[in-house]
Amino acid sequence: MKKIFVVSGMLCAFSLQAQFSVNIQVPADFKEQEAILYTLNGSKDIIVTKELNKNNSWTFKYPKNYSGMMKVFFPSTNNSVSFISENKNVSIRLETLNNKVKNVIYQDEANELMNSIQESSQKKEMILPALAQIKEYYKDNTDFGKALTTEIGRLSGASTADFSKHPFVSYYNTNYAKFLSNDPTKKVSQDEVIDFFDKSNDMLESSSLVRPILVSFLNNGGNANVGQSVDKLLDKLKVETPRGQTVLSELIDIFDIYEMAEFKNKYLTLAKNLKCTITDRLASTIKSNANVEIGAVFPNYKFQSAVNTTAKSIADVKADKKVIVFWSSTCSHCESELPKLLEKYNDMKAKNIQIIGLSLDSDKDSYTKKIVAFPWINDSELRGWNSSYAETYNVHATPSYFILDANNKIISKPDHVGDVLSYLNLK
Repeated sequence: MKKIFVVSGMLCAFSLQAQFSVNIQVPADFKEQEAILYTLNGSKDIIVTKELNKNNSWTFKYPKNYSGMMKVFFPSTNNSVSFISENKNVSIRLETLNNKVKNVIYQDEANELMNSIQESSQKKEMILPALAQIKEYYKDNTDFGKALTTEIGRLSGASTADFSKHPFVSYYNTNYAKFLSNDPTKKVSQDEVIDFFDKSNDMLESSSLVRPILVSFLNNGGNANVGQSVDKLLDKLKVETPRGQTVLSELIDIFDIYEMAEFKNKYLTLAKNLKCTITDRLASTIKSNANVEIGAVFPNYKFQSAVNTTAKSIADVKADKKVIVFWSSTCSHCESELPKLLEKYNDMKAKNIQIIGLSLDSDKDSYTKKIVAFPWINDSELRGWNSSYAETYNVHATPSYFILDANNKIISKPDHVGDVLSYLNLK
């Protein structure tokens, strides 16, 4: 879910001396003109600026100190490339095929190191256990047995990387290993997690570690102690502080994703009742939830290239009721649920009920083939979870349903297709 935060005067600032630059190079046959640069706050991508293709490359000038995760998104071809900044120039070369990124070549020292560490970590998790099993079938004195022993030793060895010049690489990998390791012998206590959130520097918000560590924190506390665990964490961080509000926002989203309505409502109410200054991060969470409360008018959406309608927007669709479905052609639950809507489609039309499908697909072919079977209104930005409506309508999963009345007021938010049909008396 993506939210645009543009501080007044930001674009003017980019014409001034940059703190560092990000350069992305592509082959001449990569058919993309625009690229968008994002930073990170917790789990939220924050748009910084846009640039146009100049001589098969994009150069972004960043005017402030920033150490953390970044991303460049290419909207027309729906490609994205993630990397890190350590407040130094970033240089990346992309290899592409048929307008899709096939390989990312990091050319600056920090990203080369980060990529090397990530690849090594993946091999340890995925390849090392398999090699250890294979080795049982080969004698050590055979050529293949010796090669296996050498490779196992190499993958098992500790990293020899020099972190002294790379503070973010060190921060990320050290804390990932400590708080998100699958090794049961390295389990940390809730007090250690709380202390980490309380004392960590600003790289926490830009590291992408906030949400997974919070999920681990809640899991370690057990289902019976969720409220107690969260209250203890927020009491320590203070919800009046920027970090406290970032964590509160993340927790509201986590409870929404895992359908823990009681806790979501409790902490969303806490957020809405705060009397202090609210950060943009928390304000966006409050707003996206307010957009889809029962009784709220569903925010209008202008269609991009809708089929099966001449309407220009959701509000232009005239019906006694509207069923809004957020879905994707790659969603397994959509595969089983949407055919049940199709079975009742004629009954819905007879009751002047319209279905509007908004797809979170990114692949045009998959989307186009799938909607052939769906006679209702279908539209998609073909940007996956970068689609603008993902945050506007607080969508965390597919399929997600909303039922609107004739005035576009939300009258129901069913969990499953069976609930949709029951509400409409169509089962």
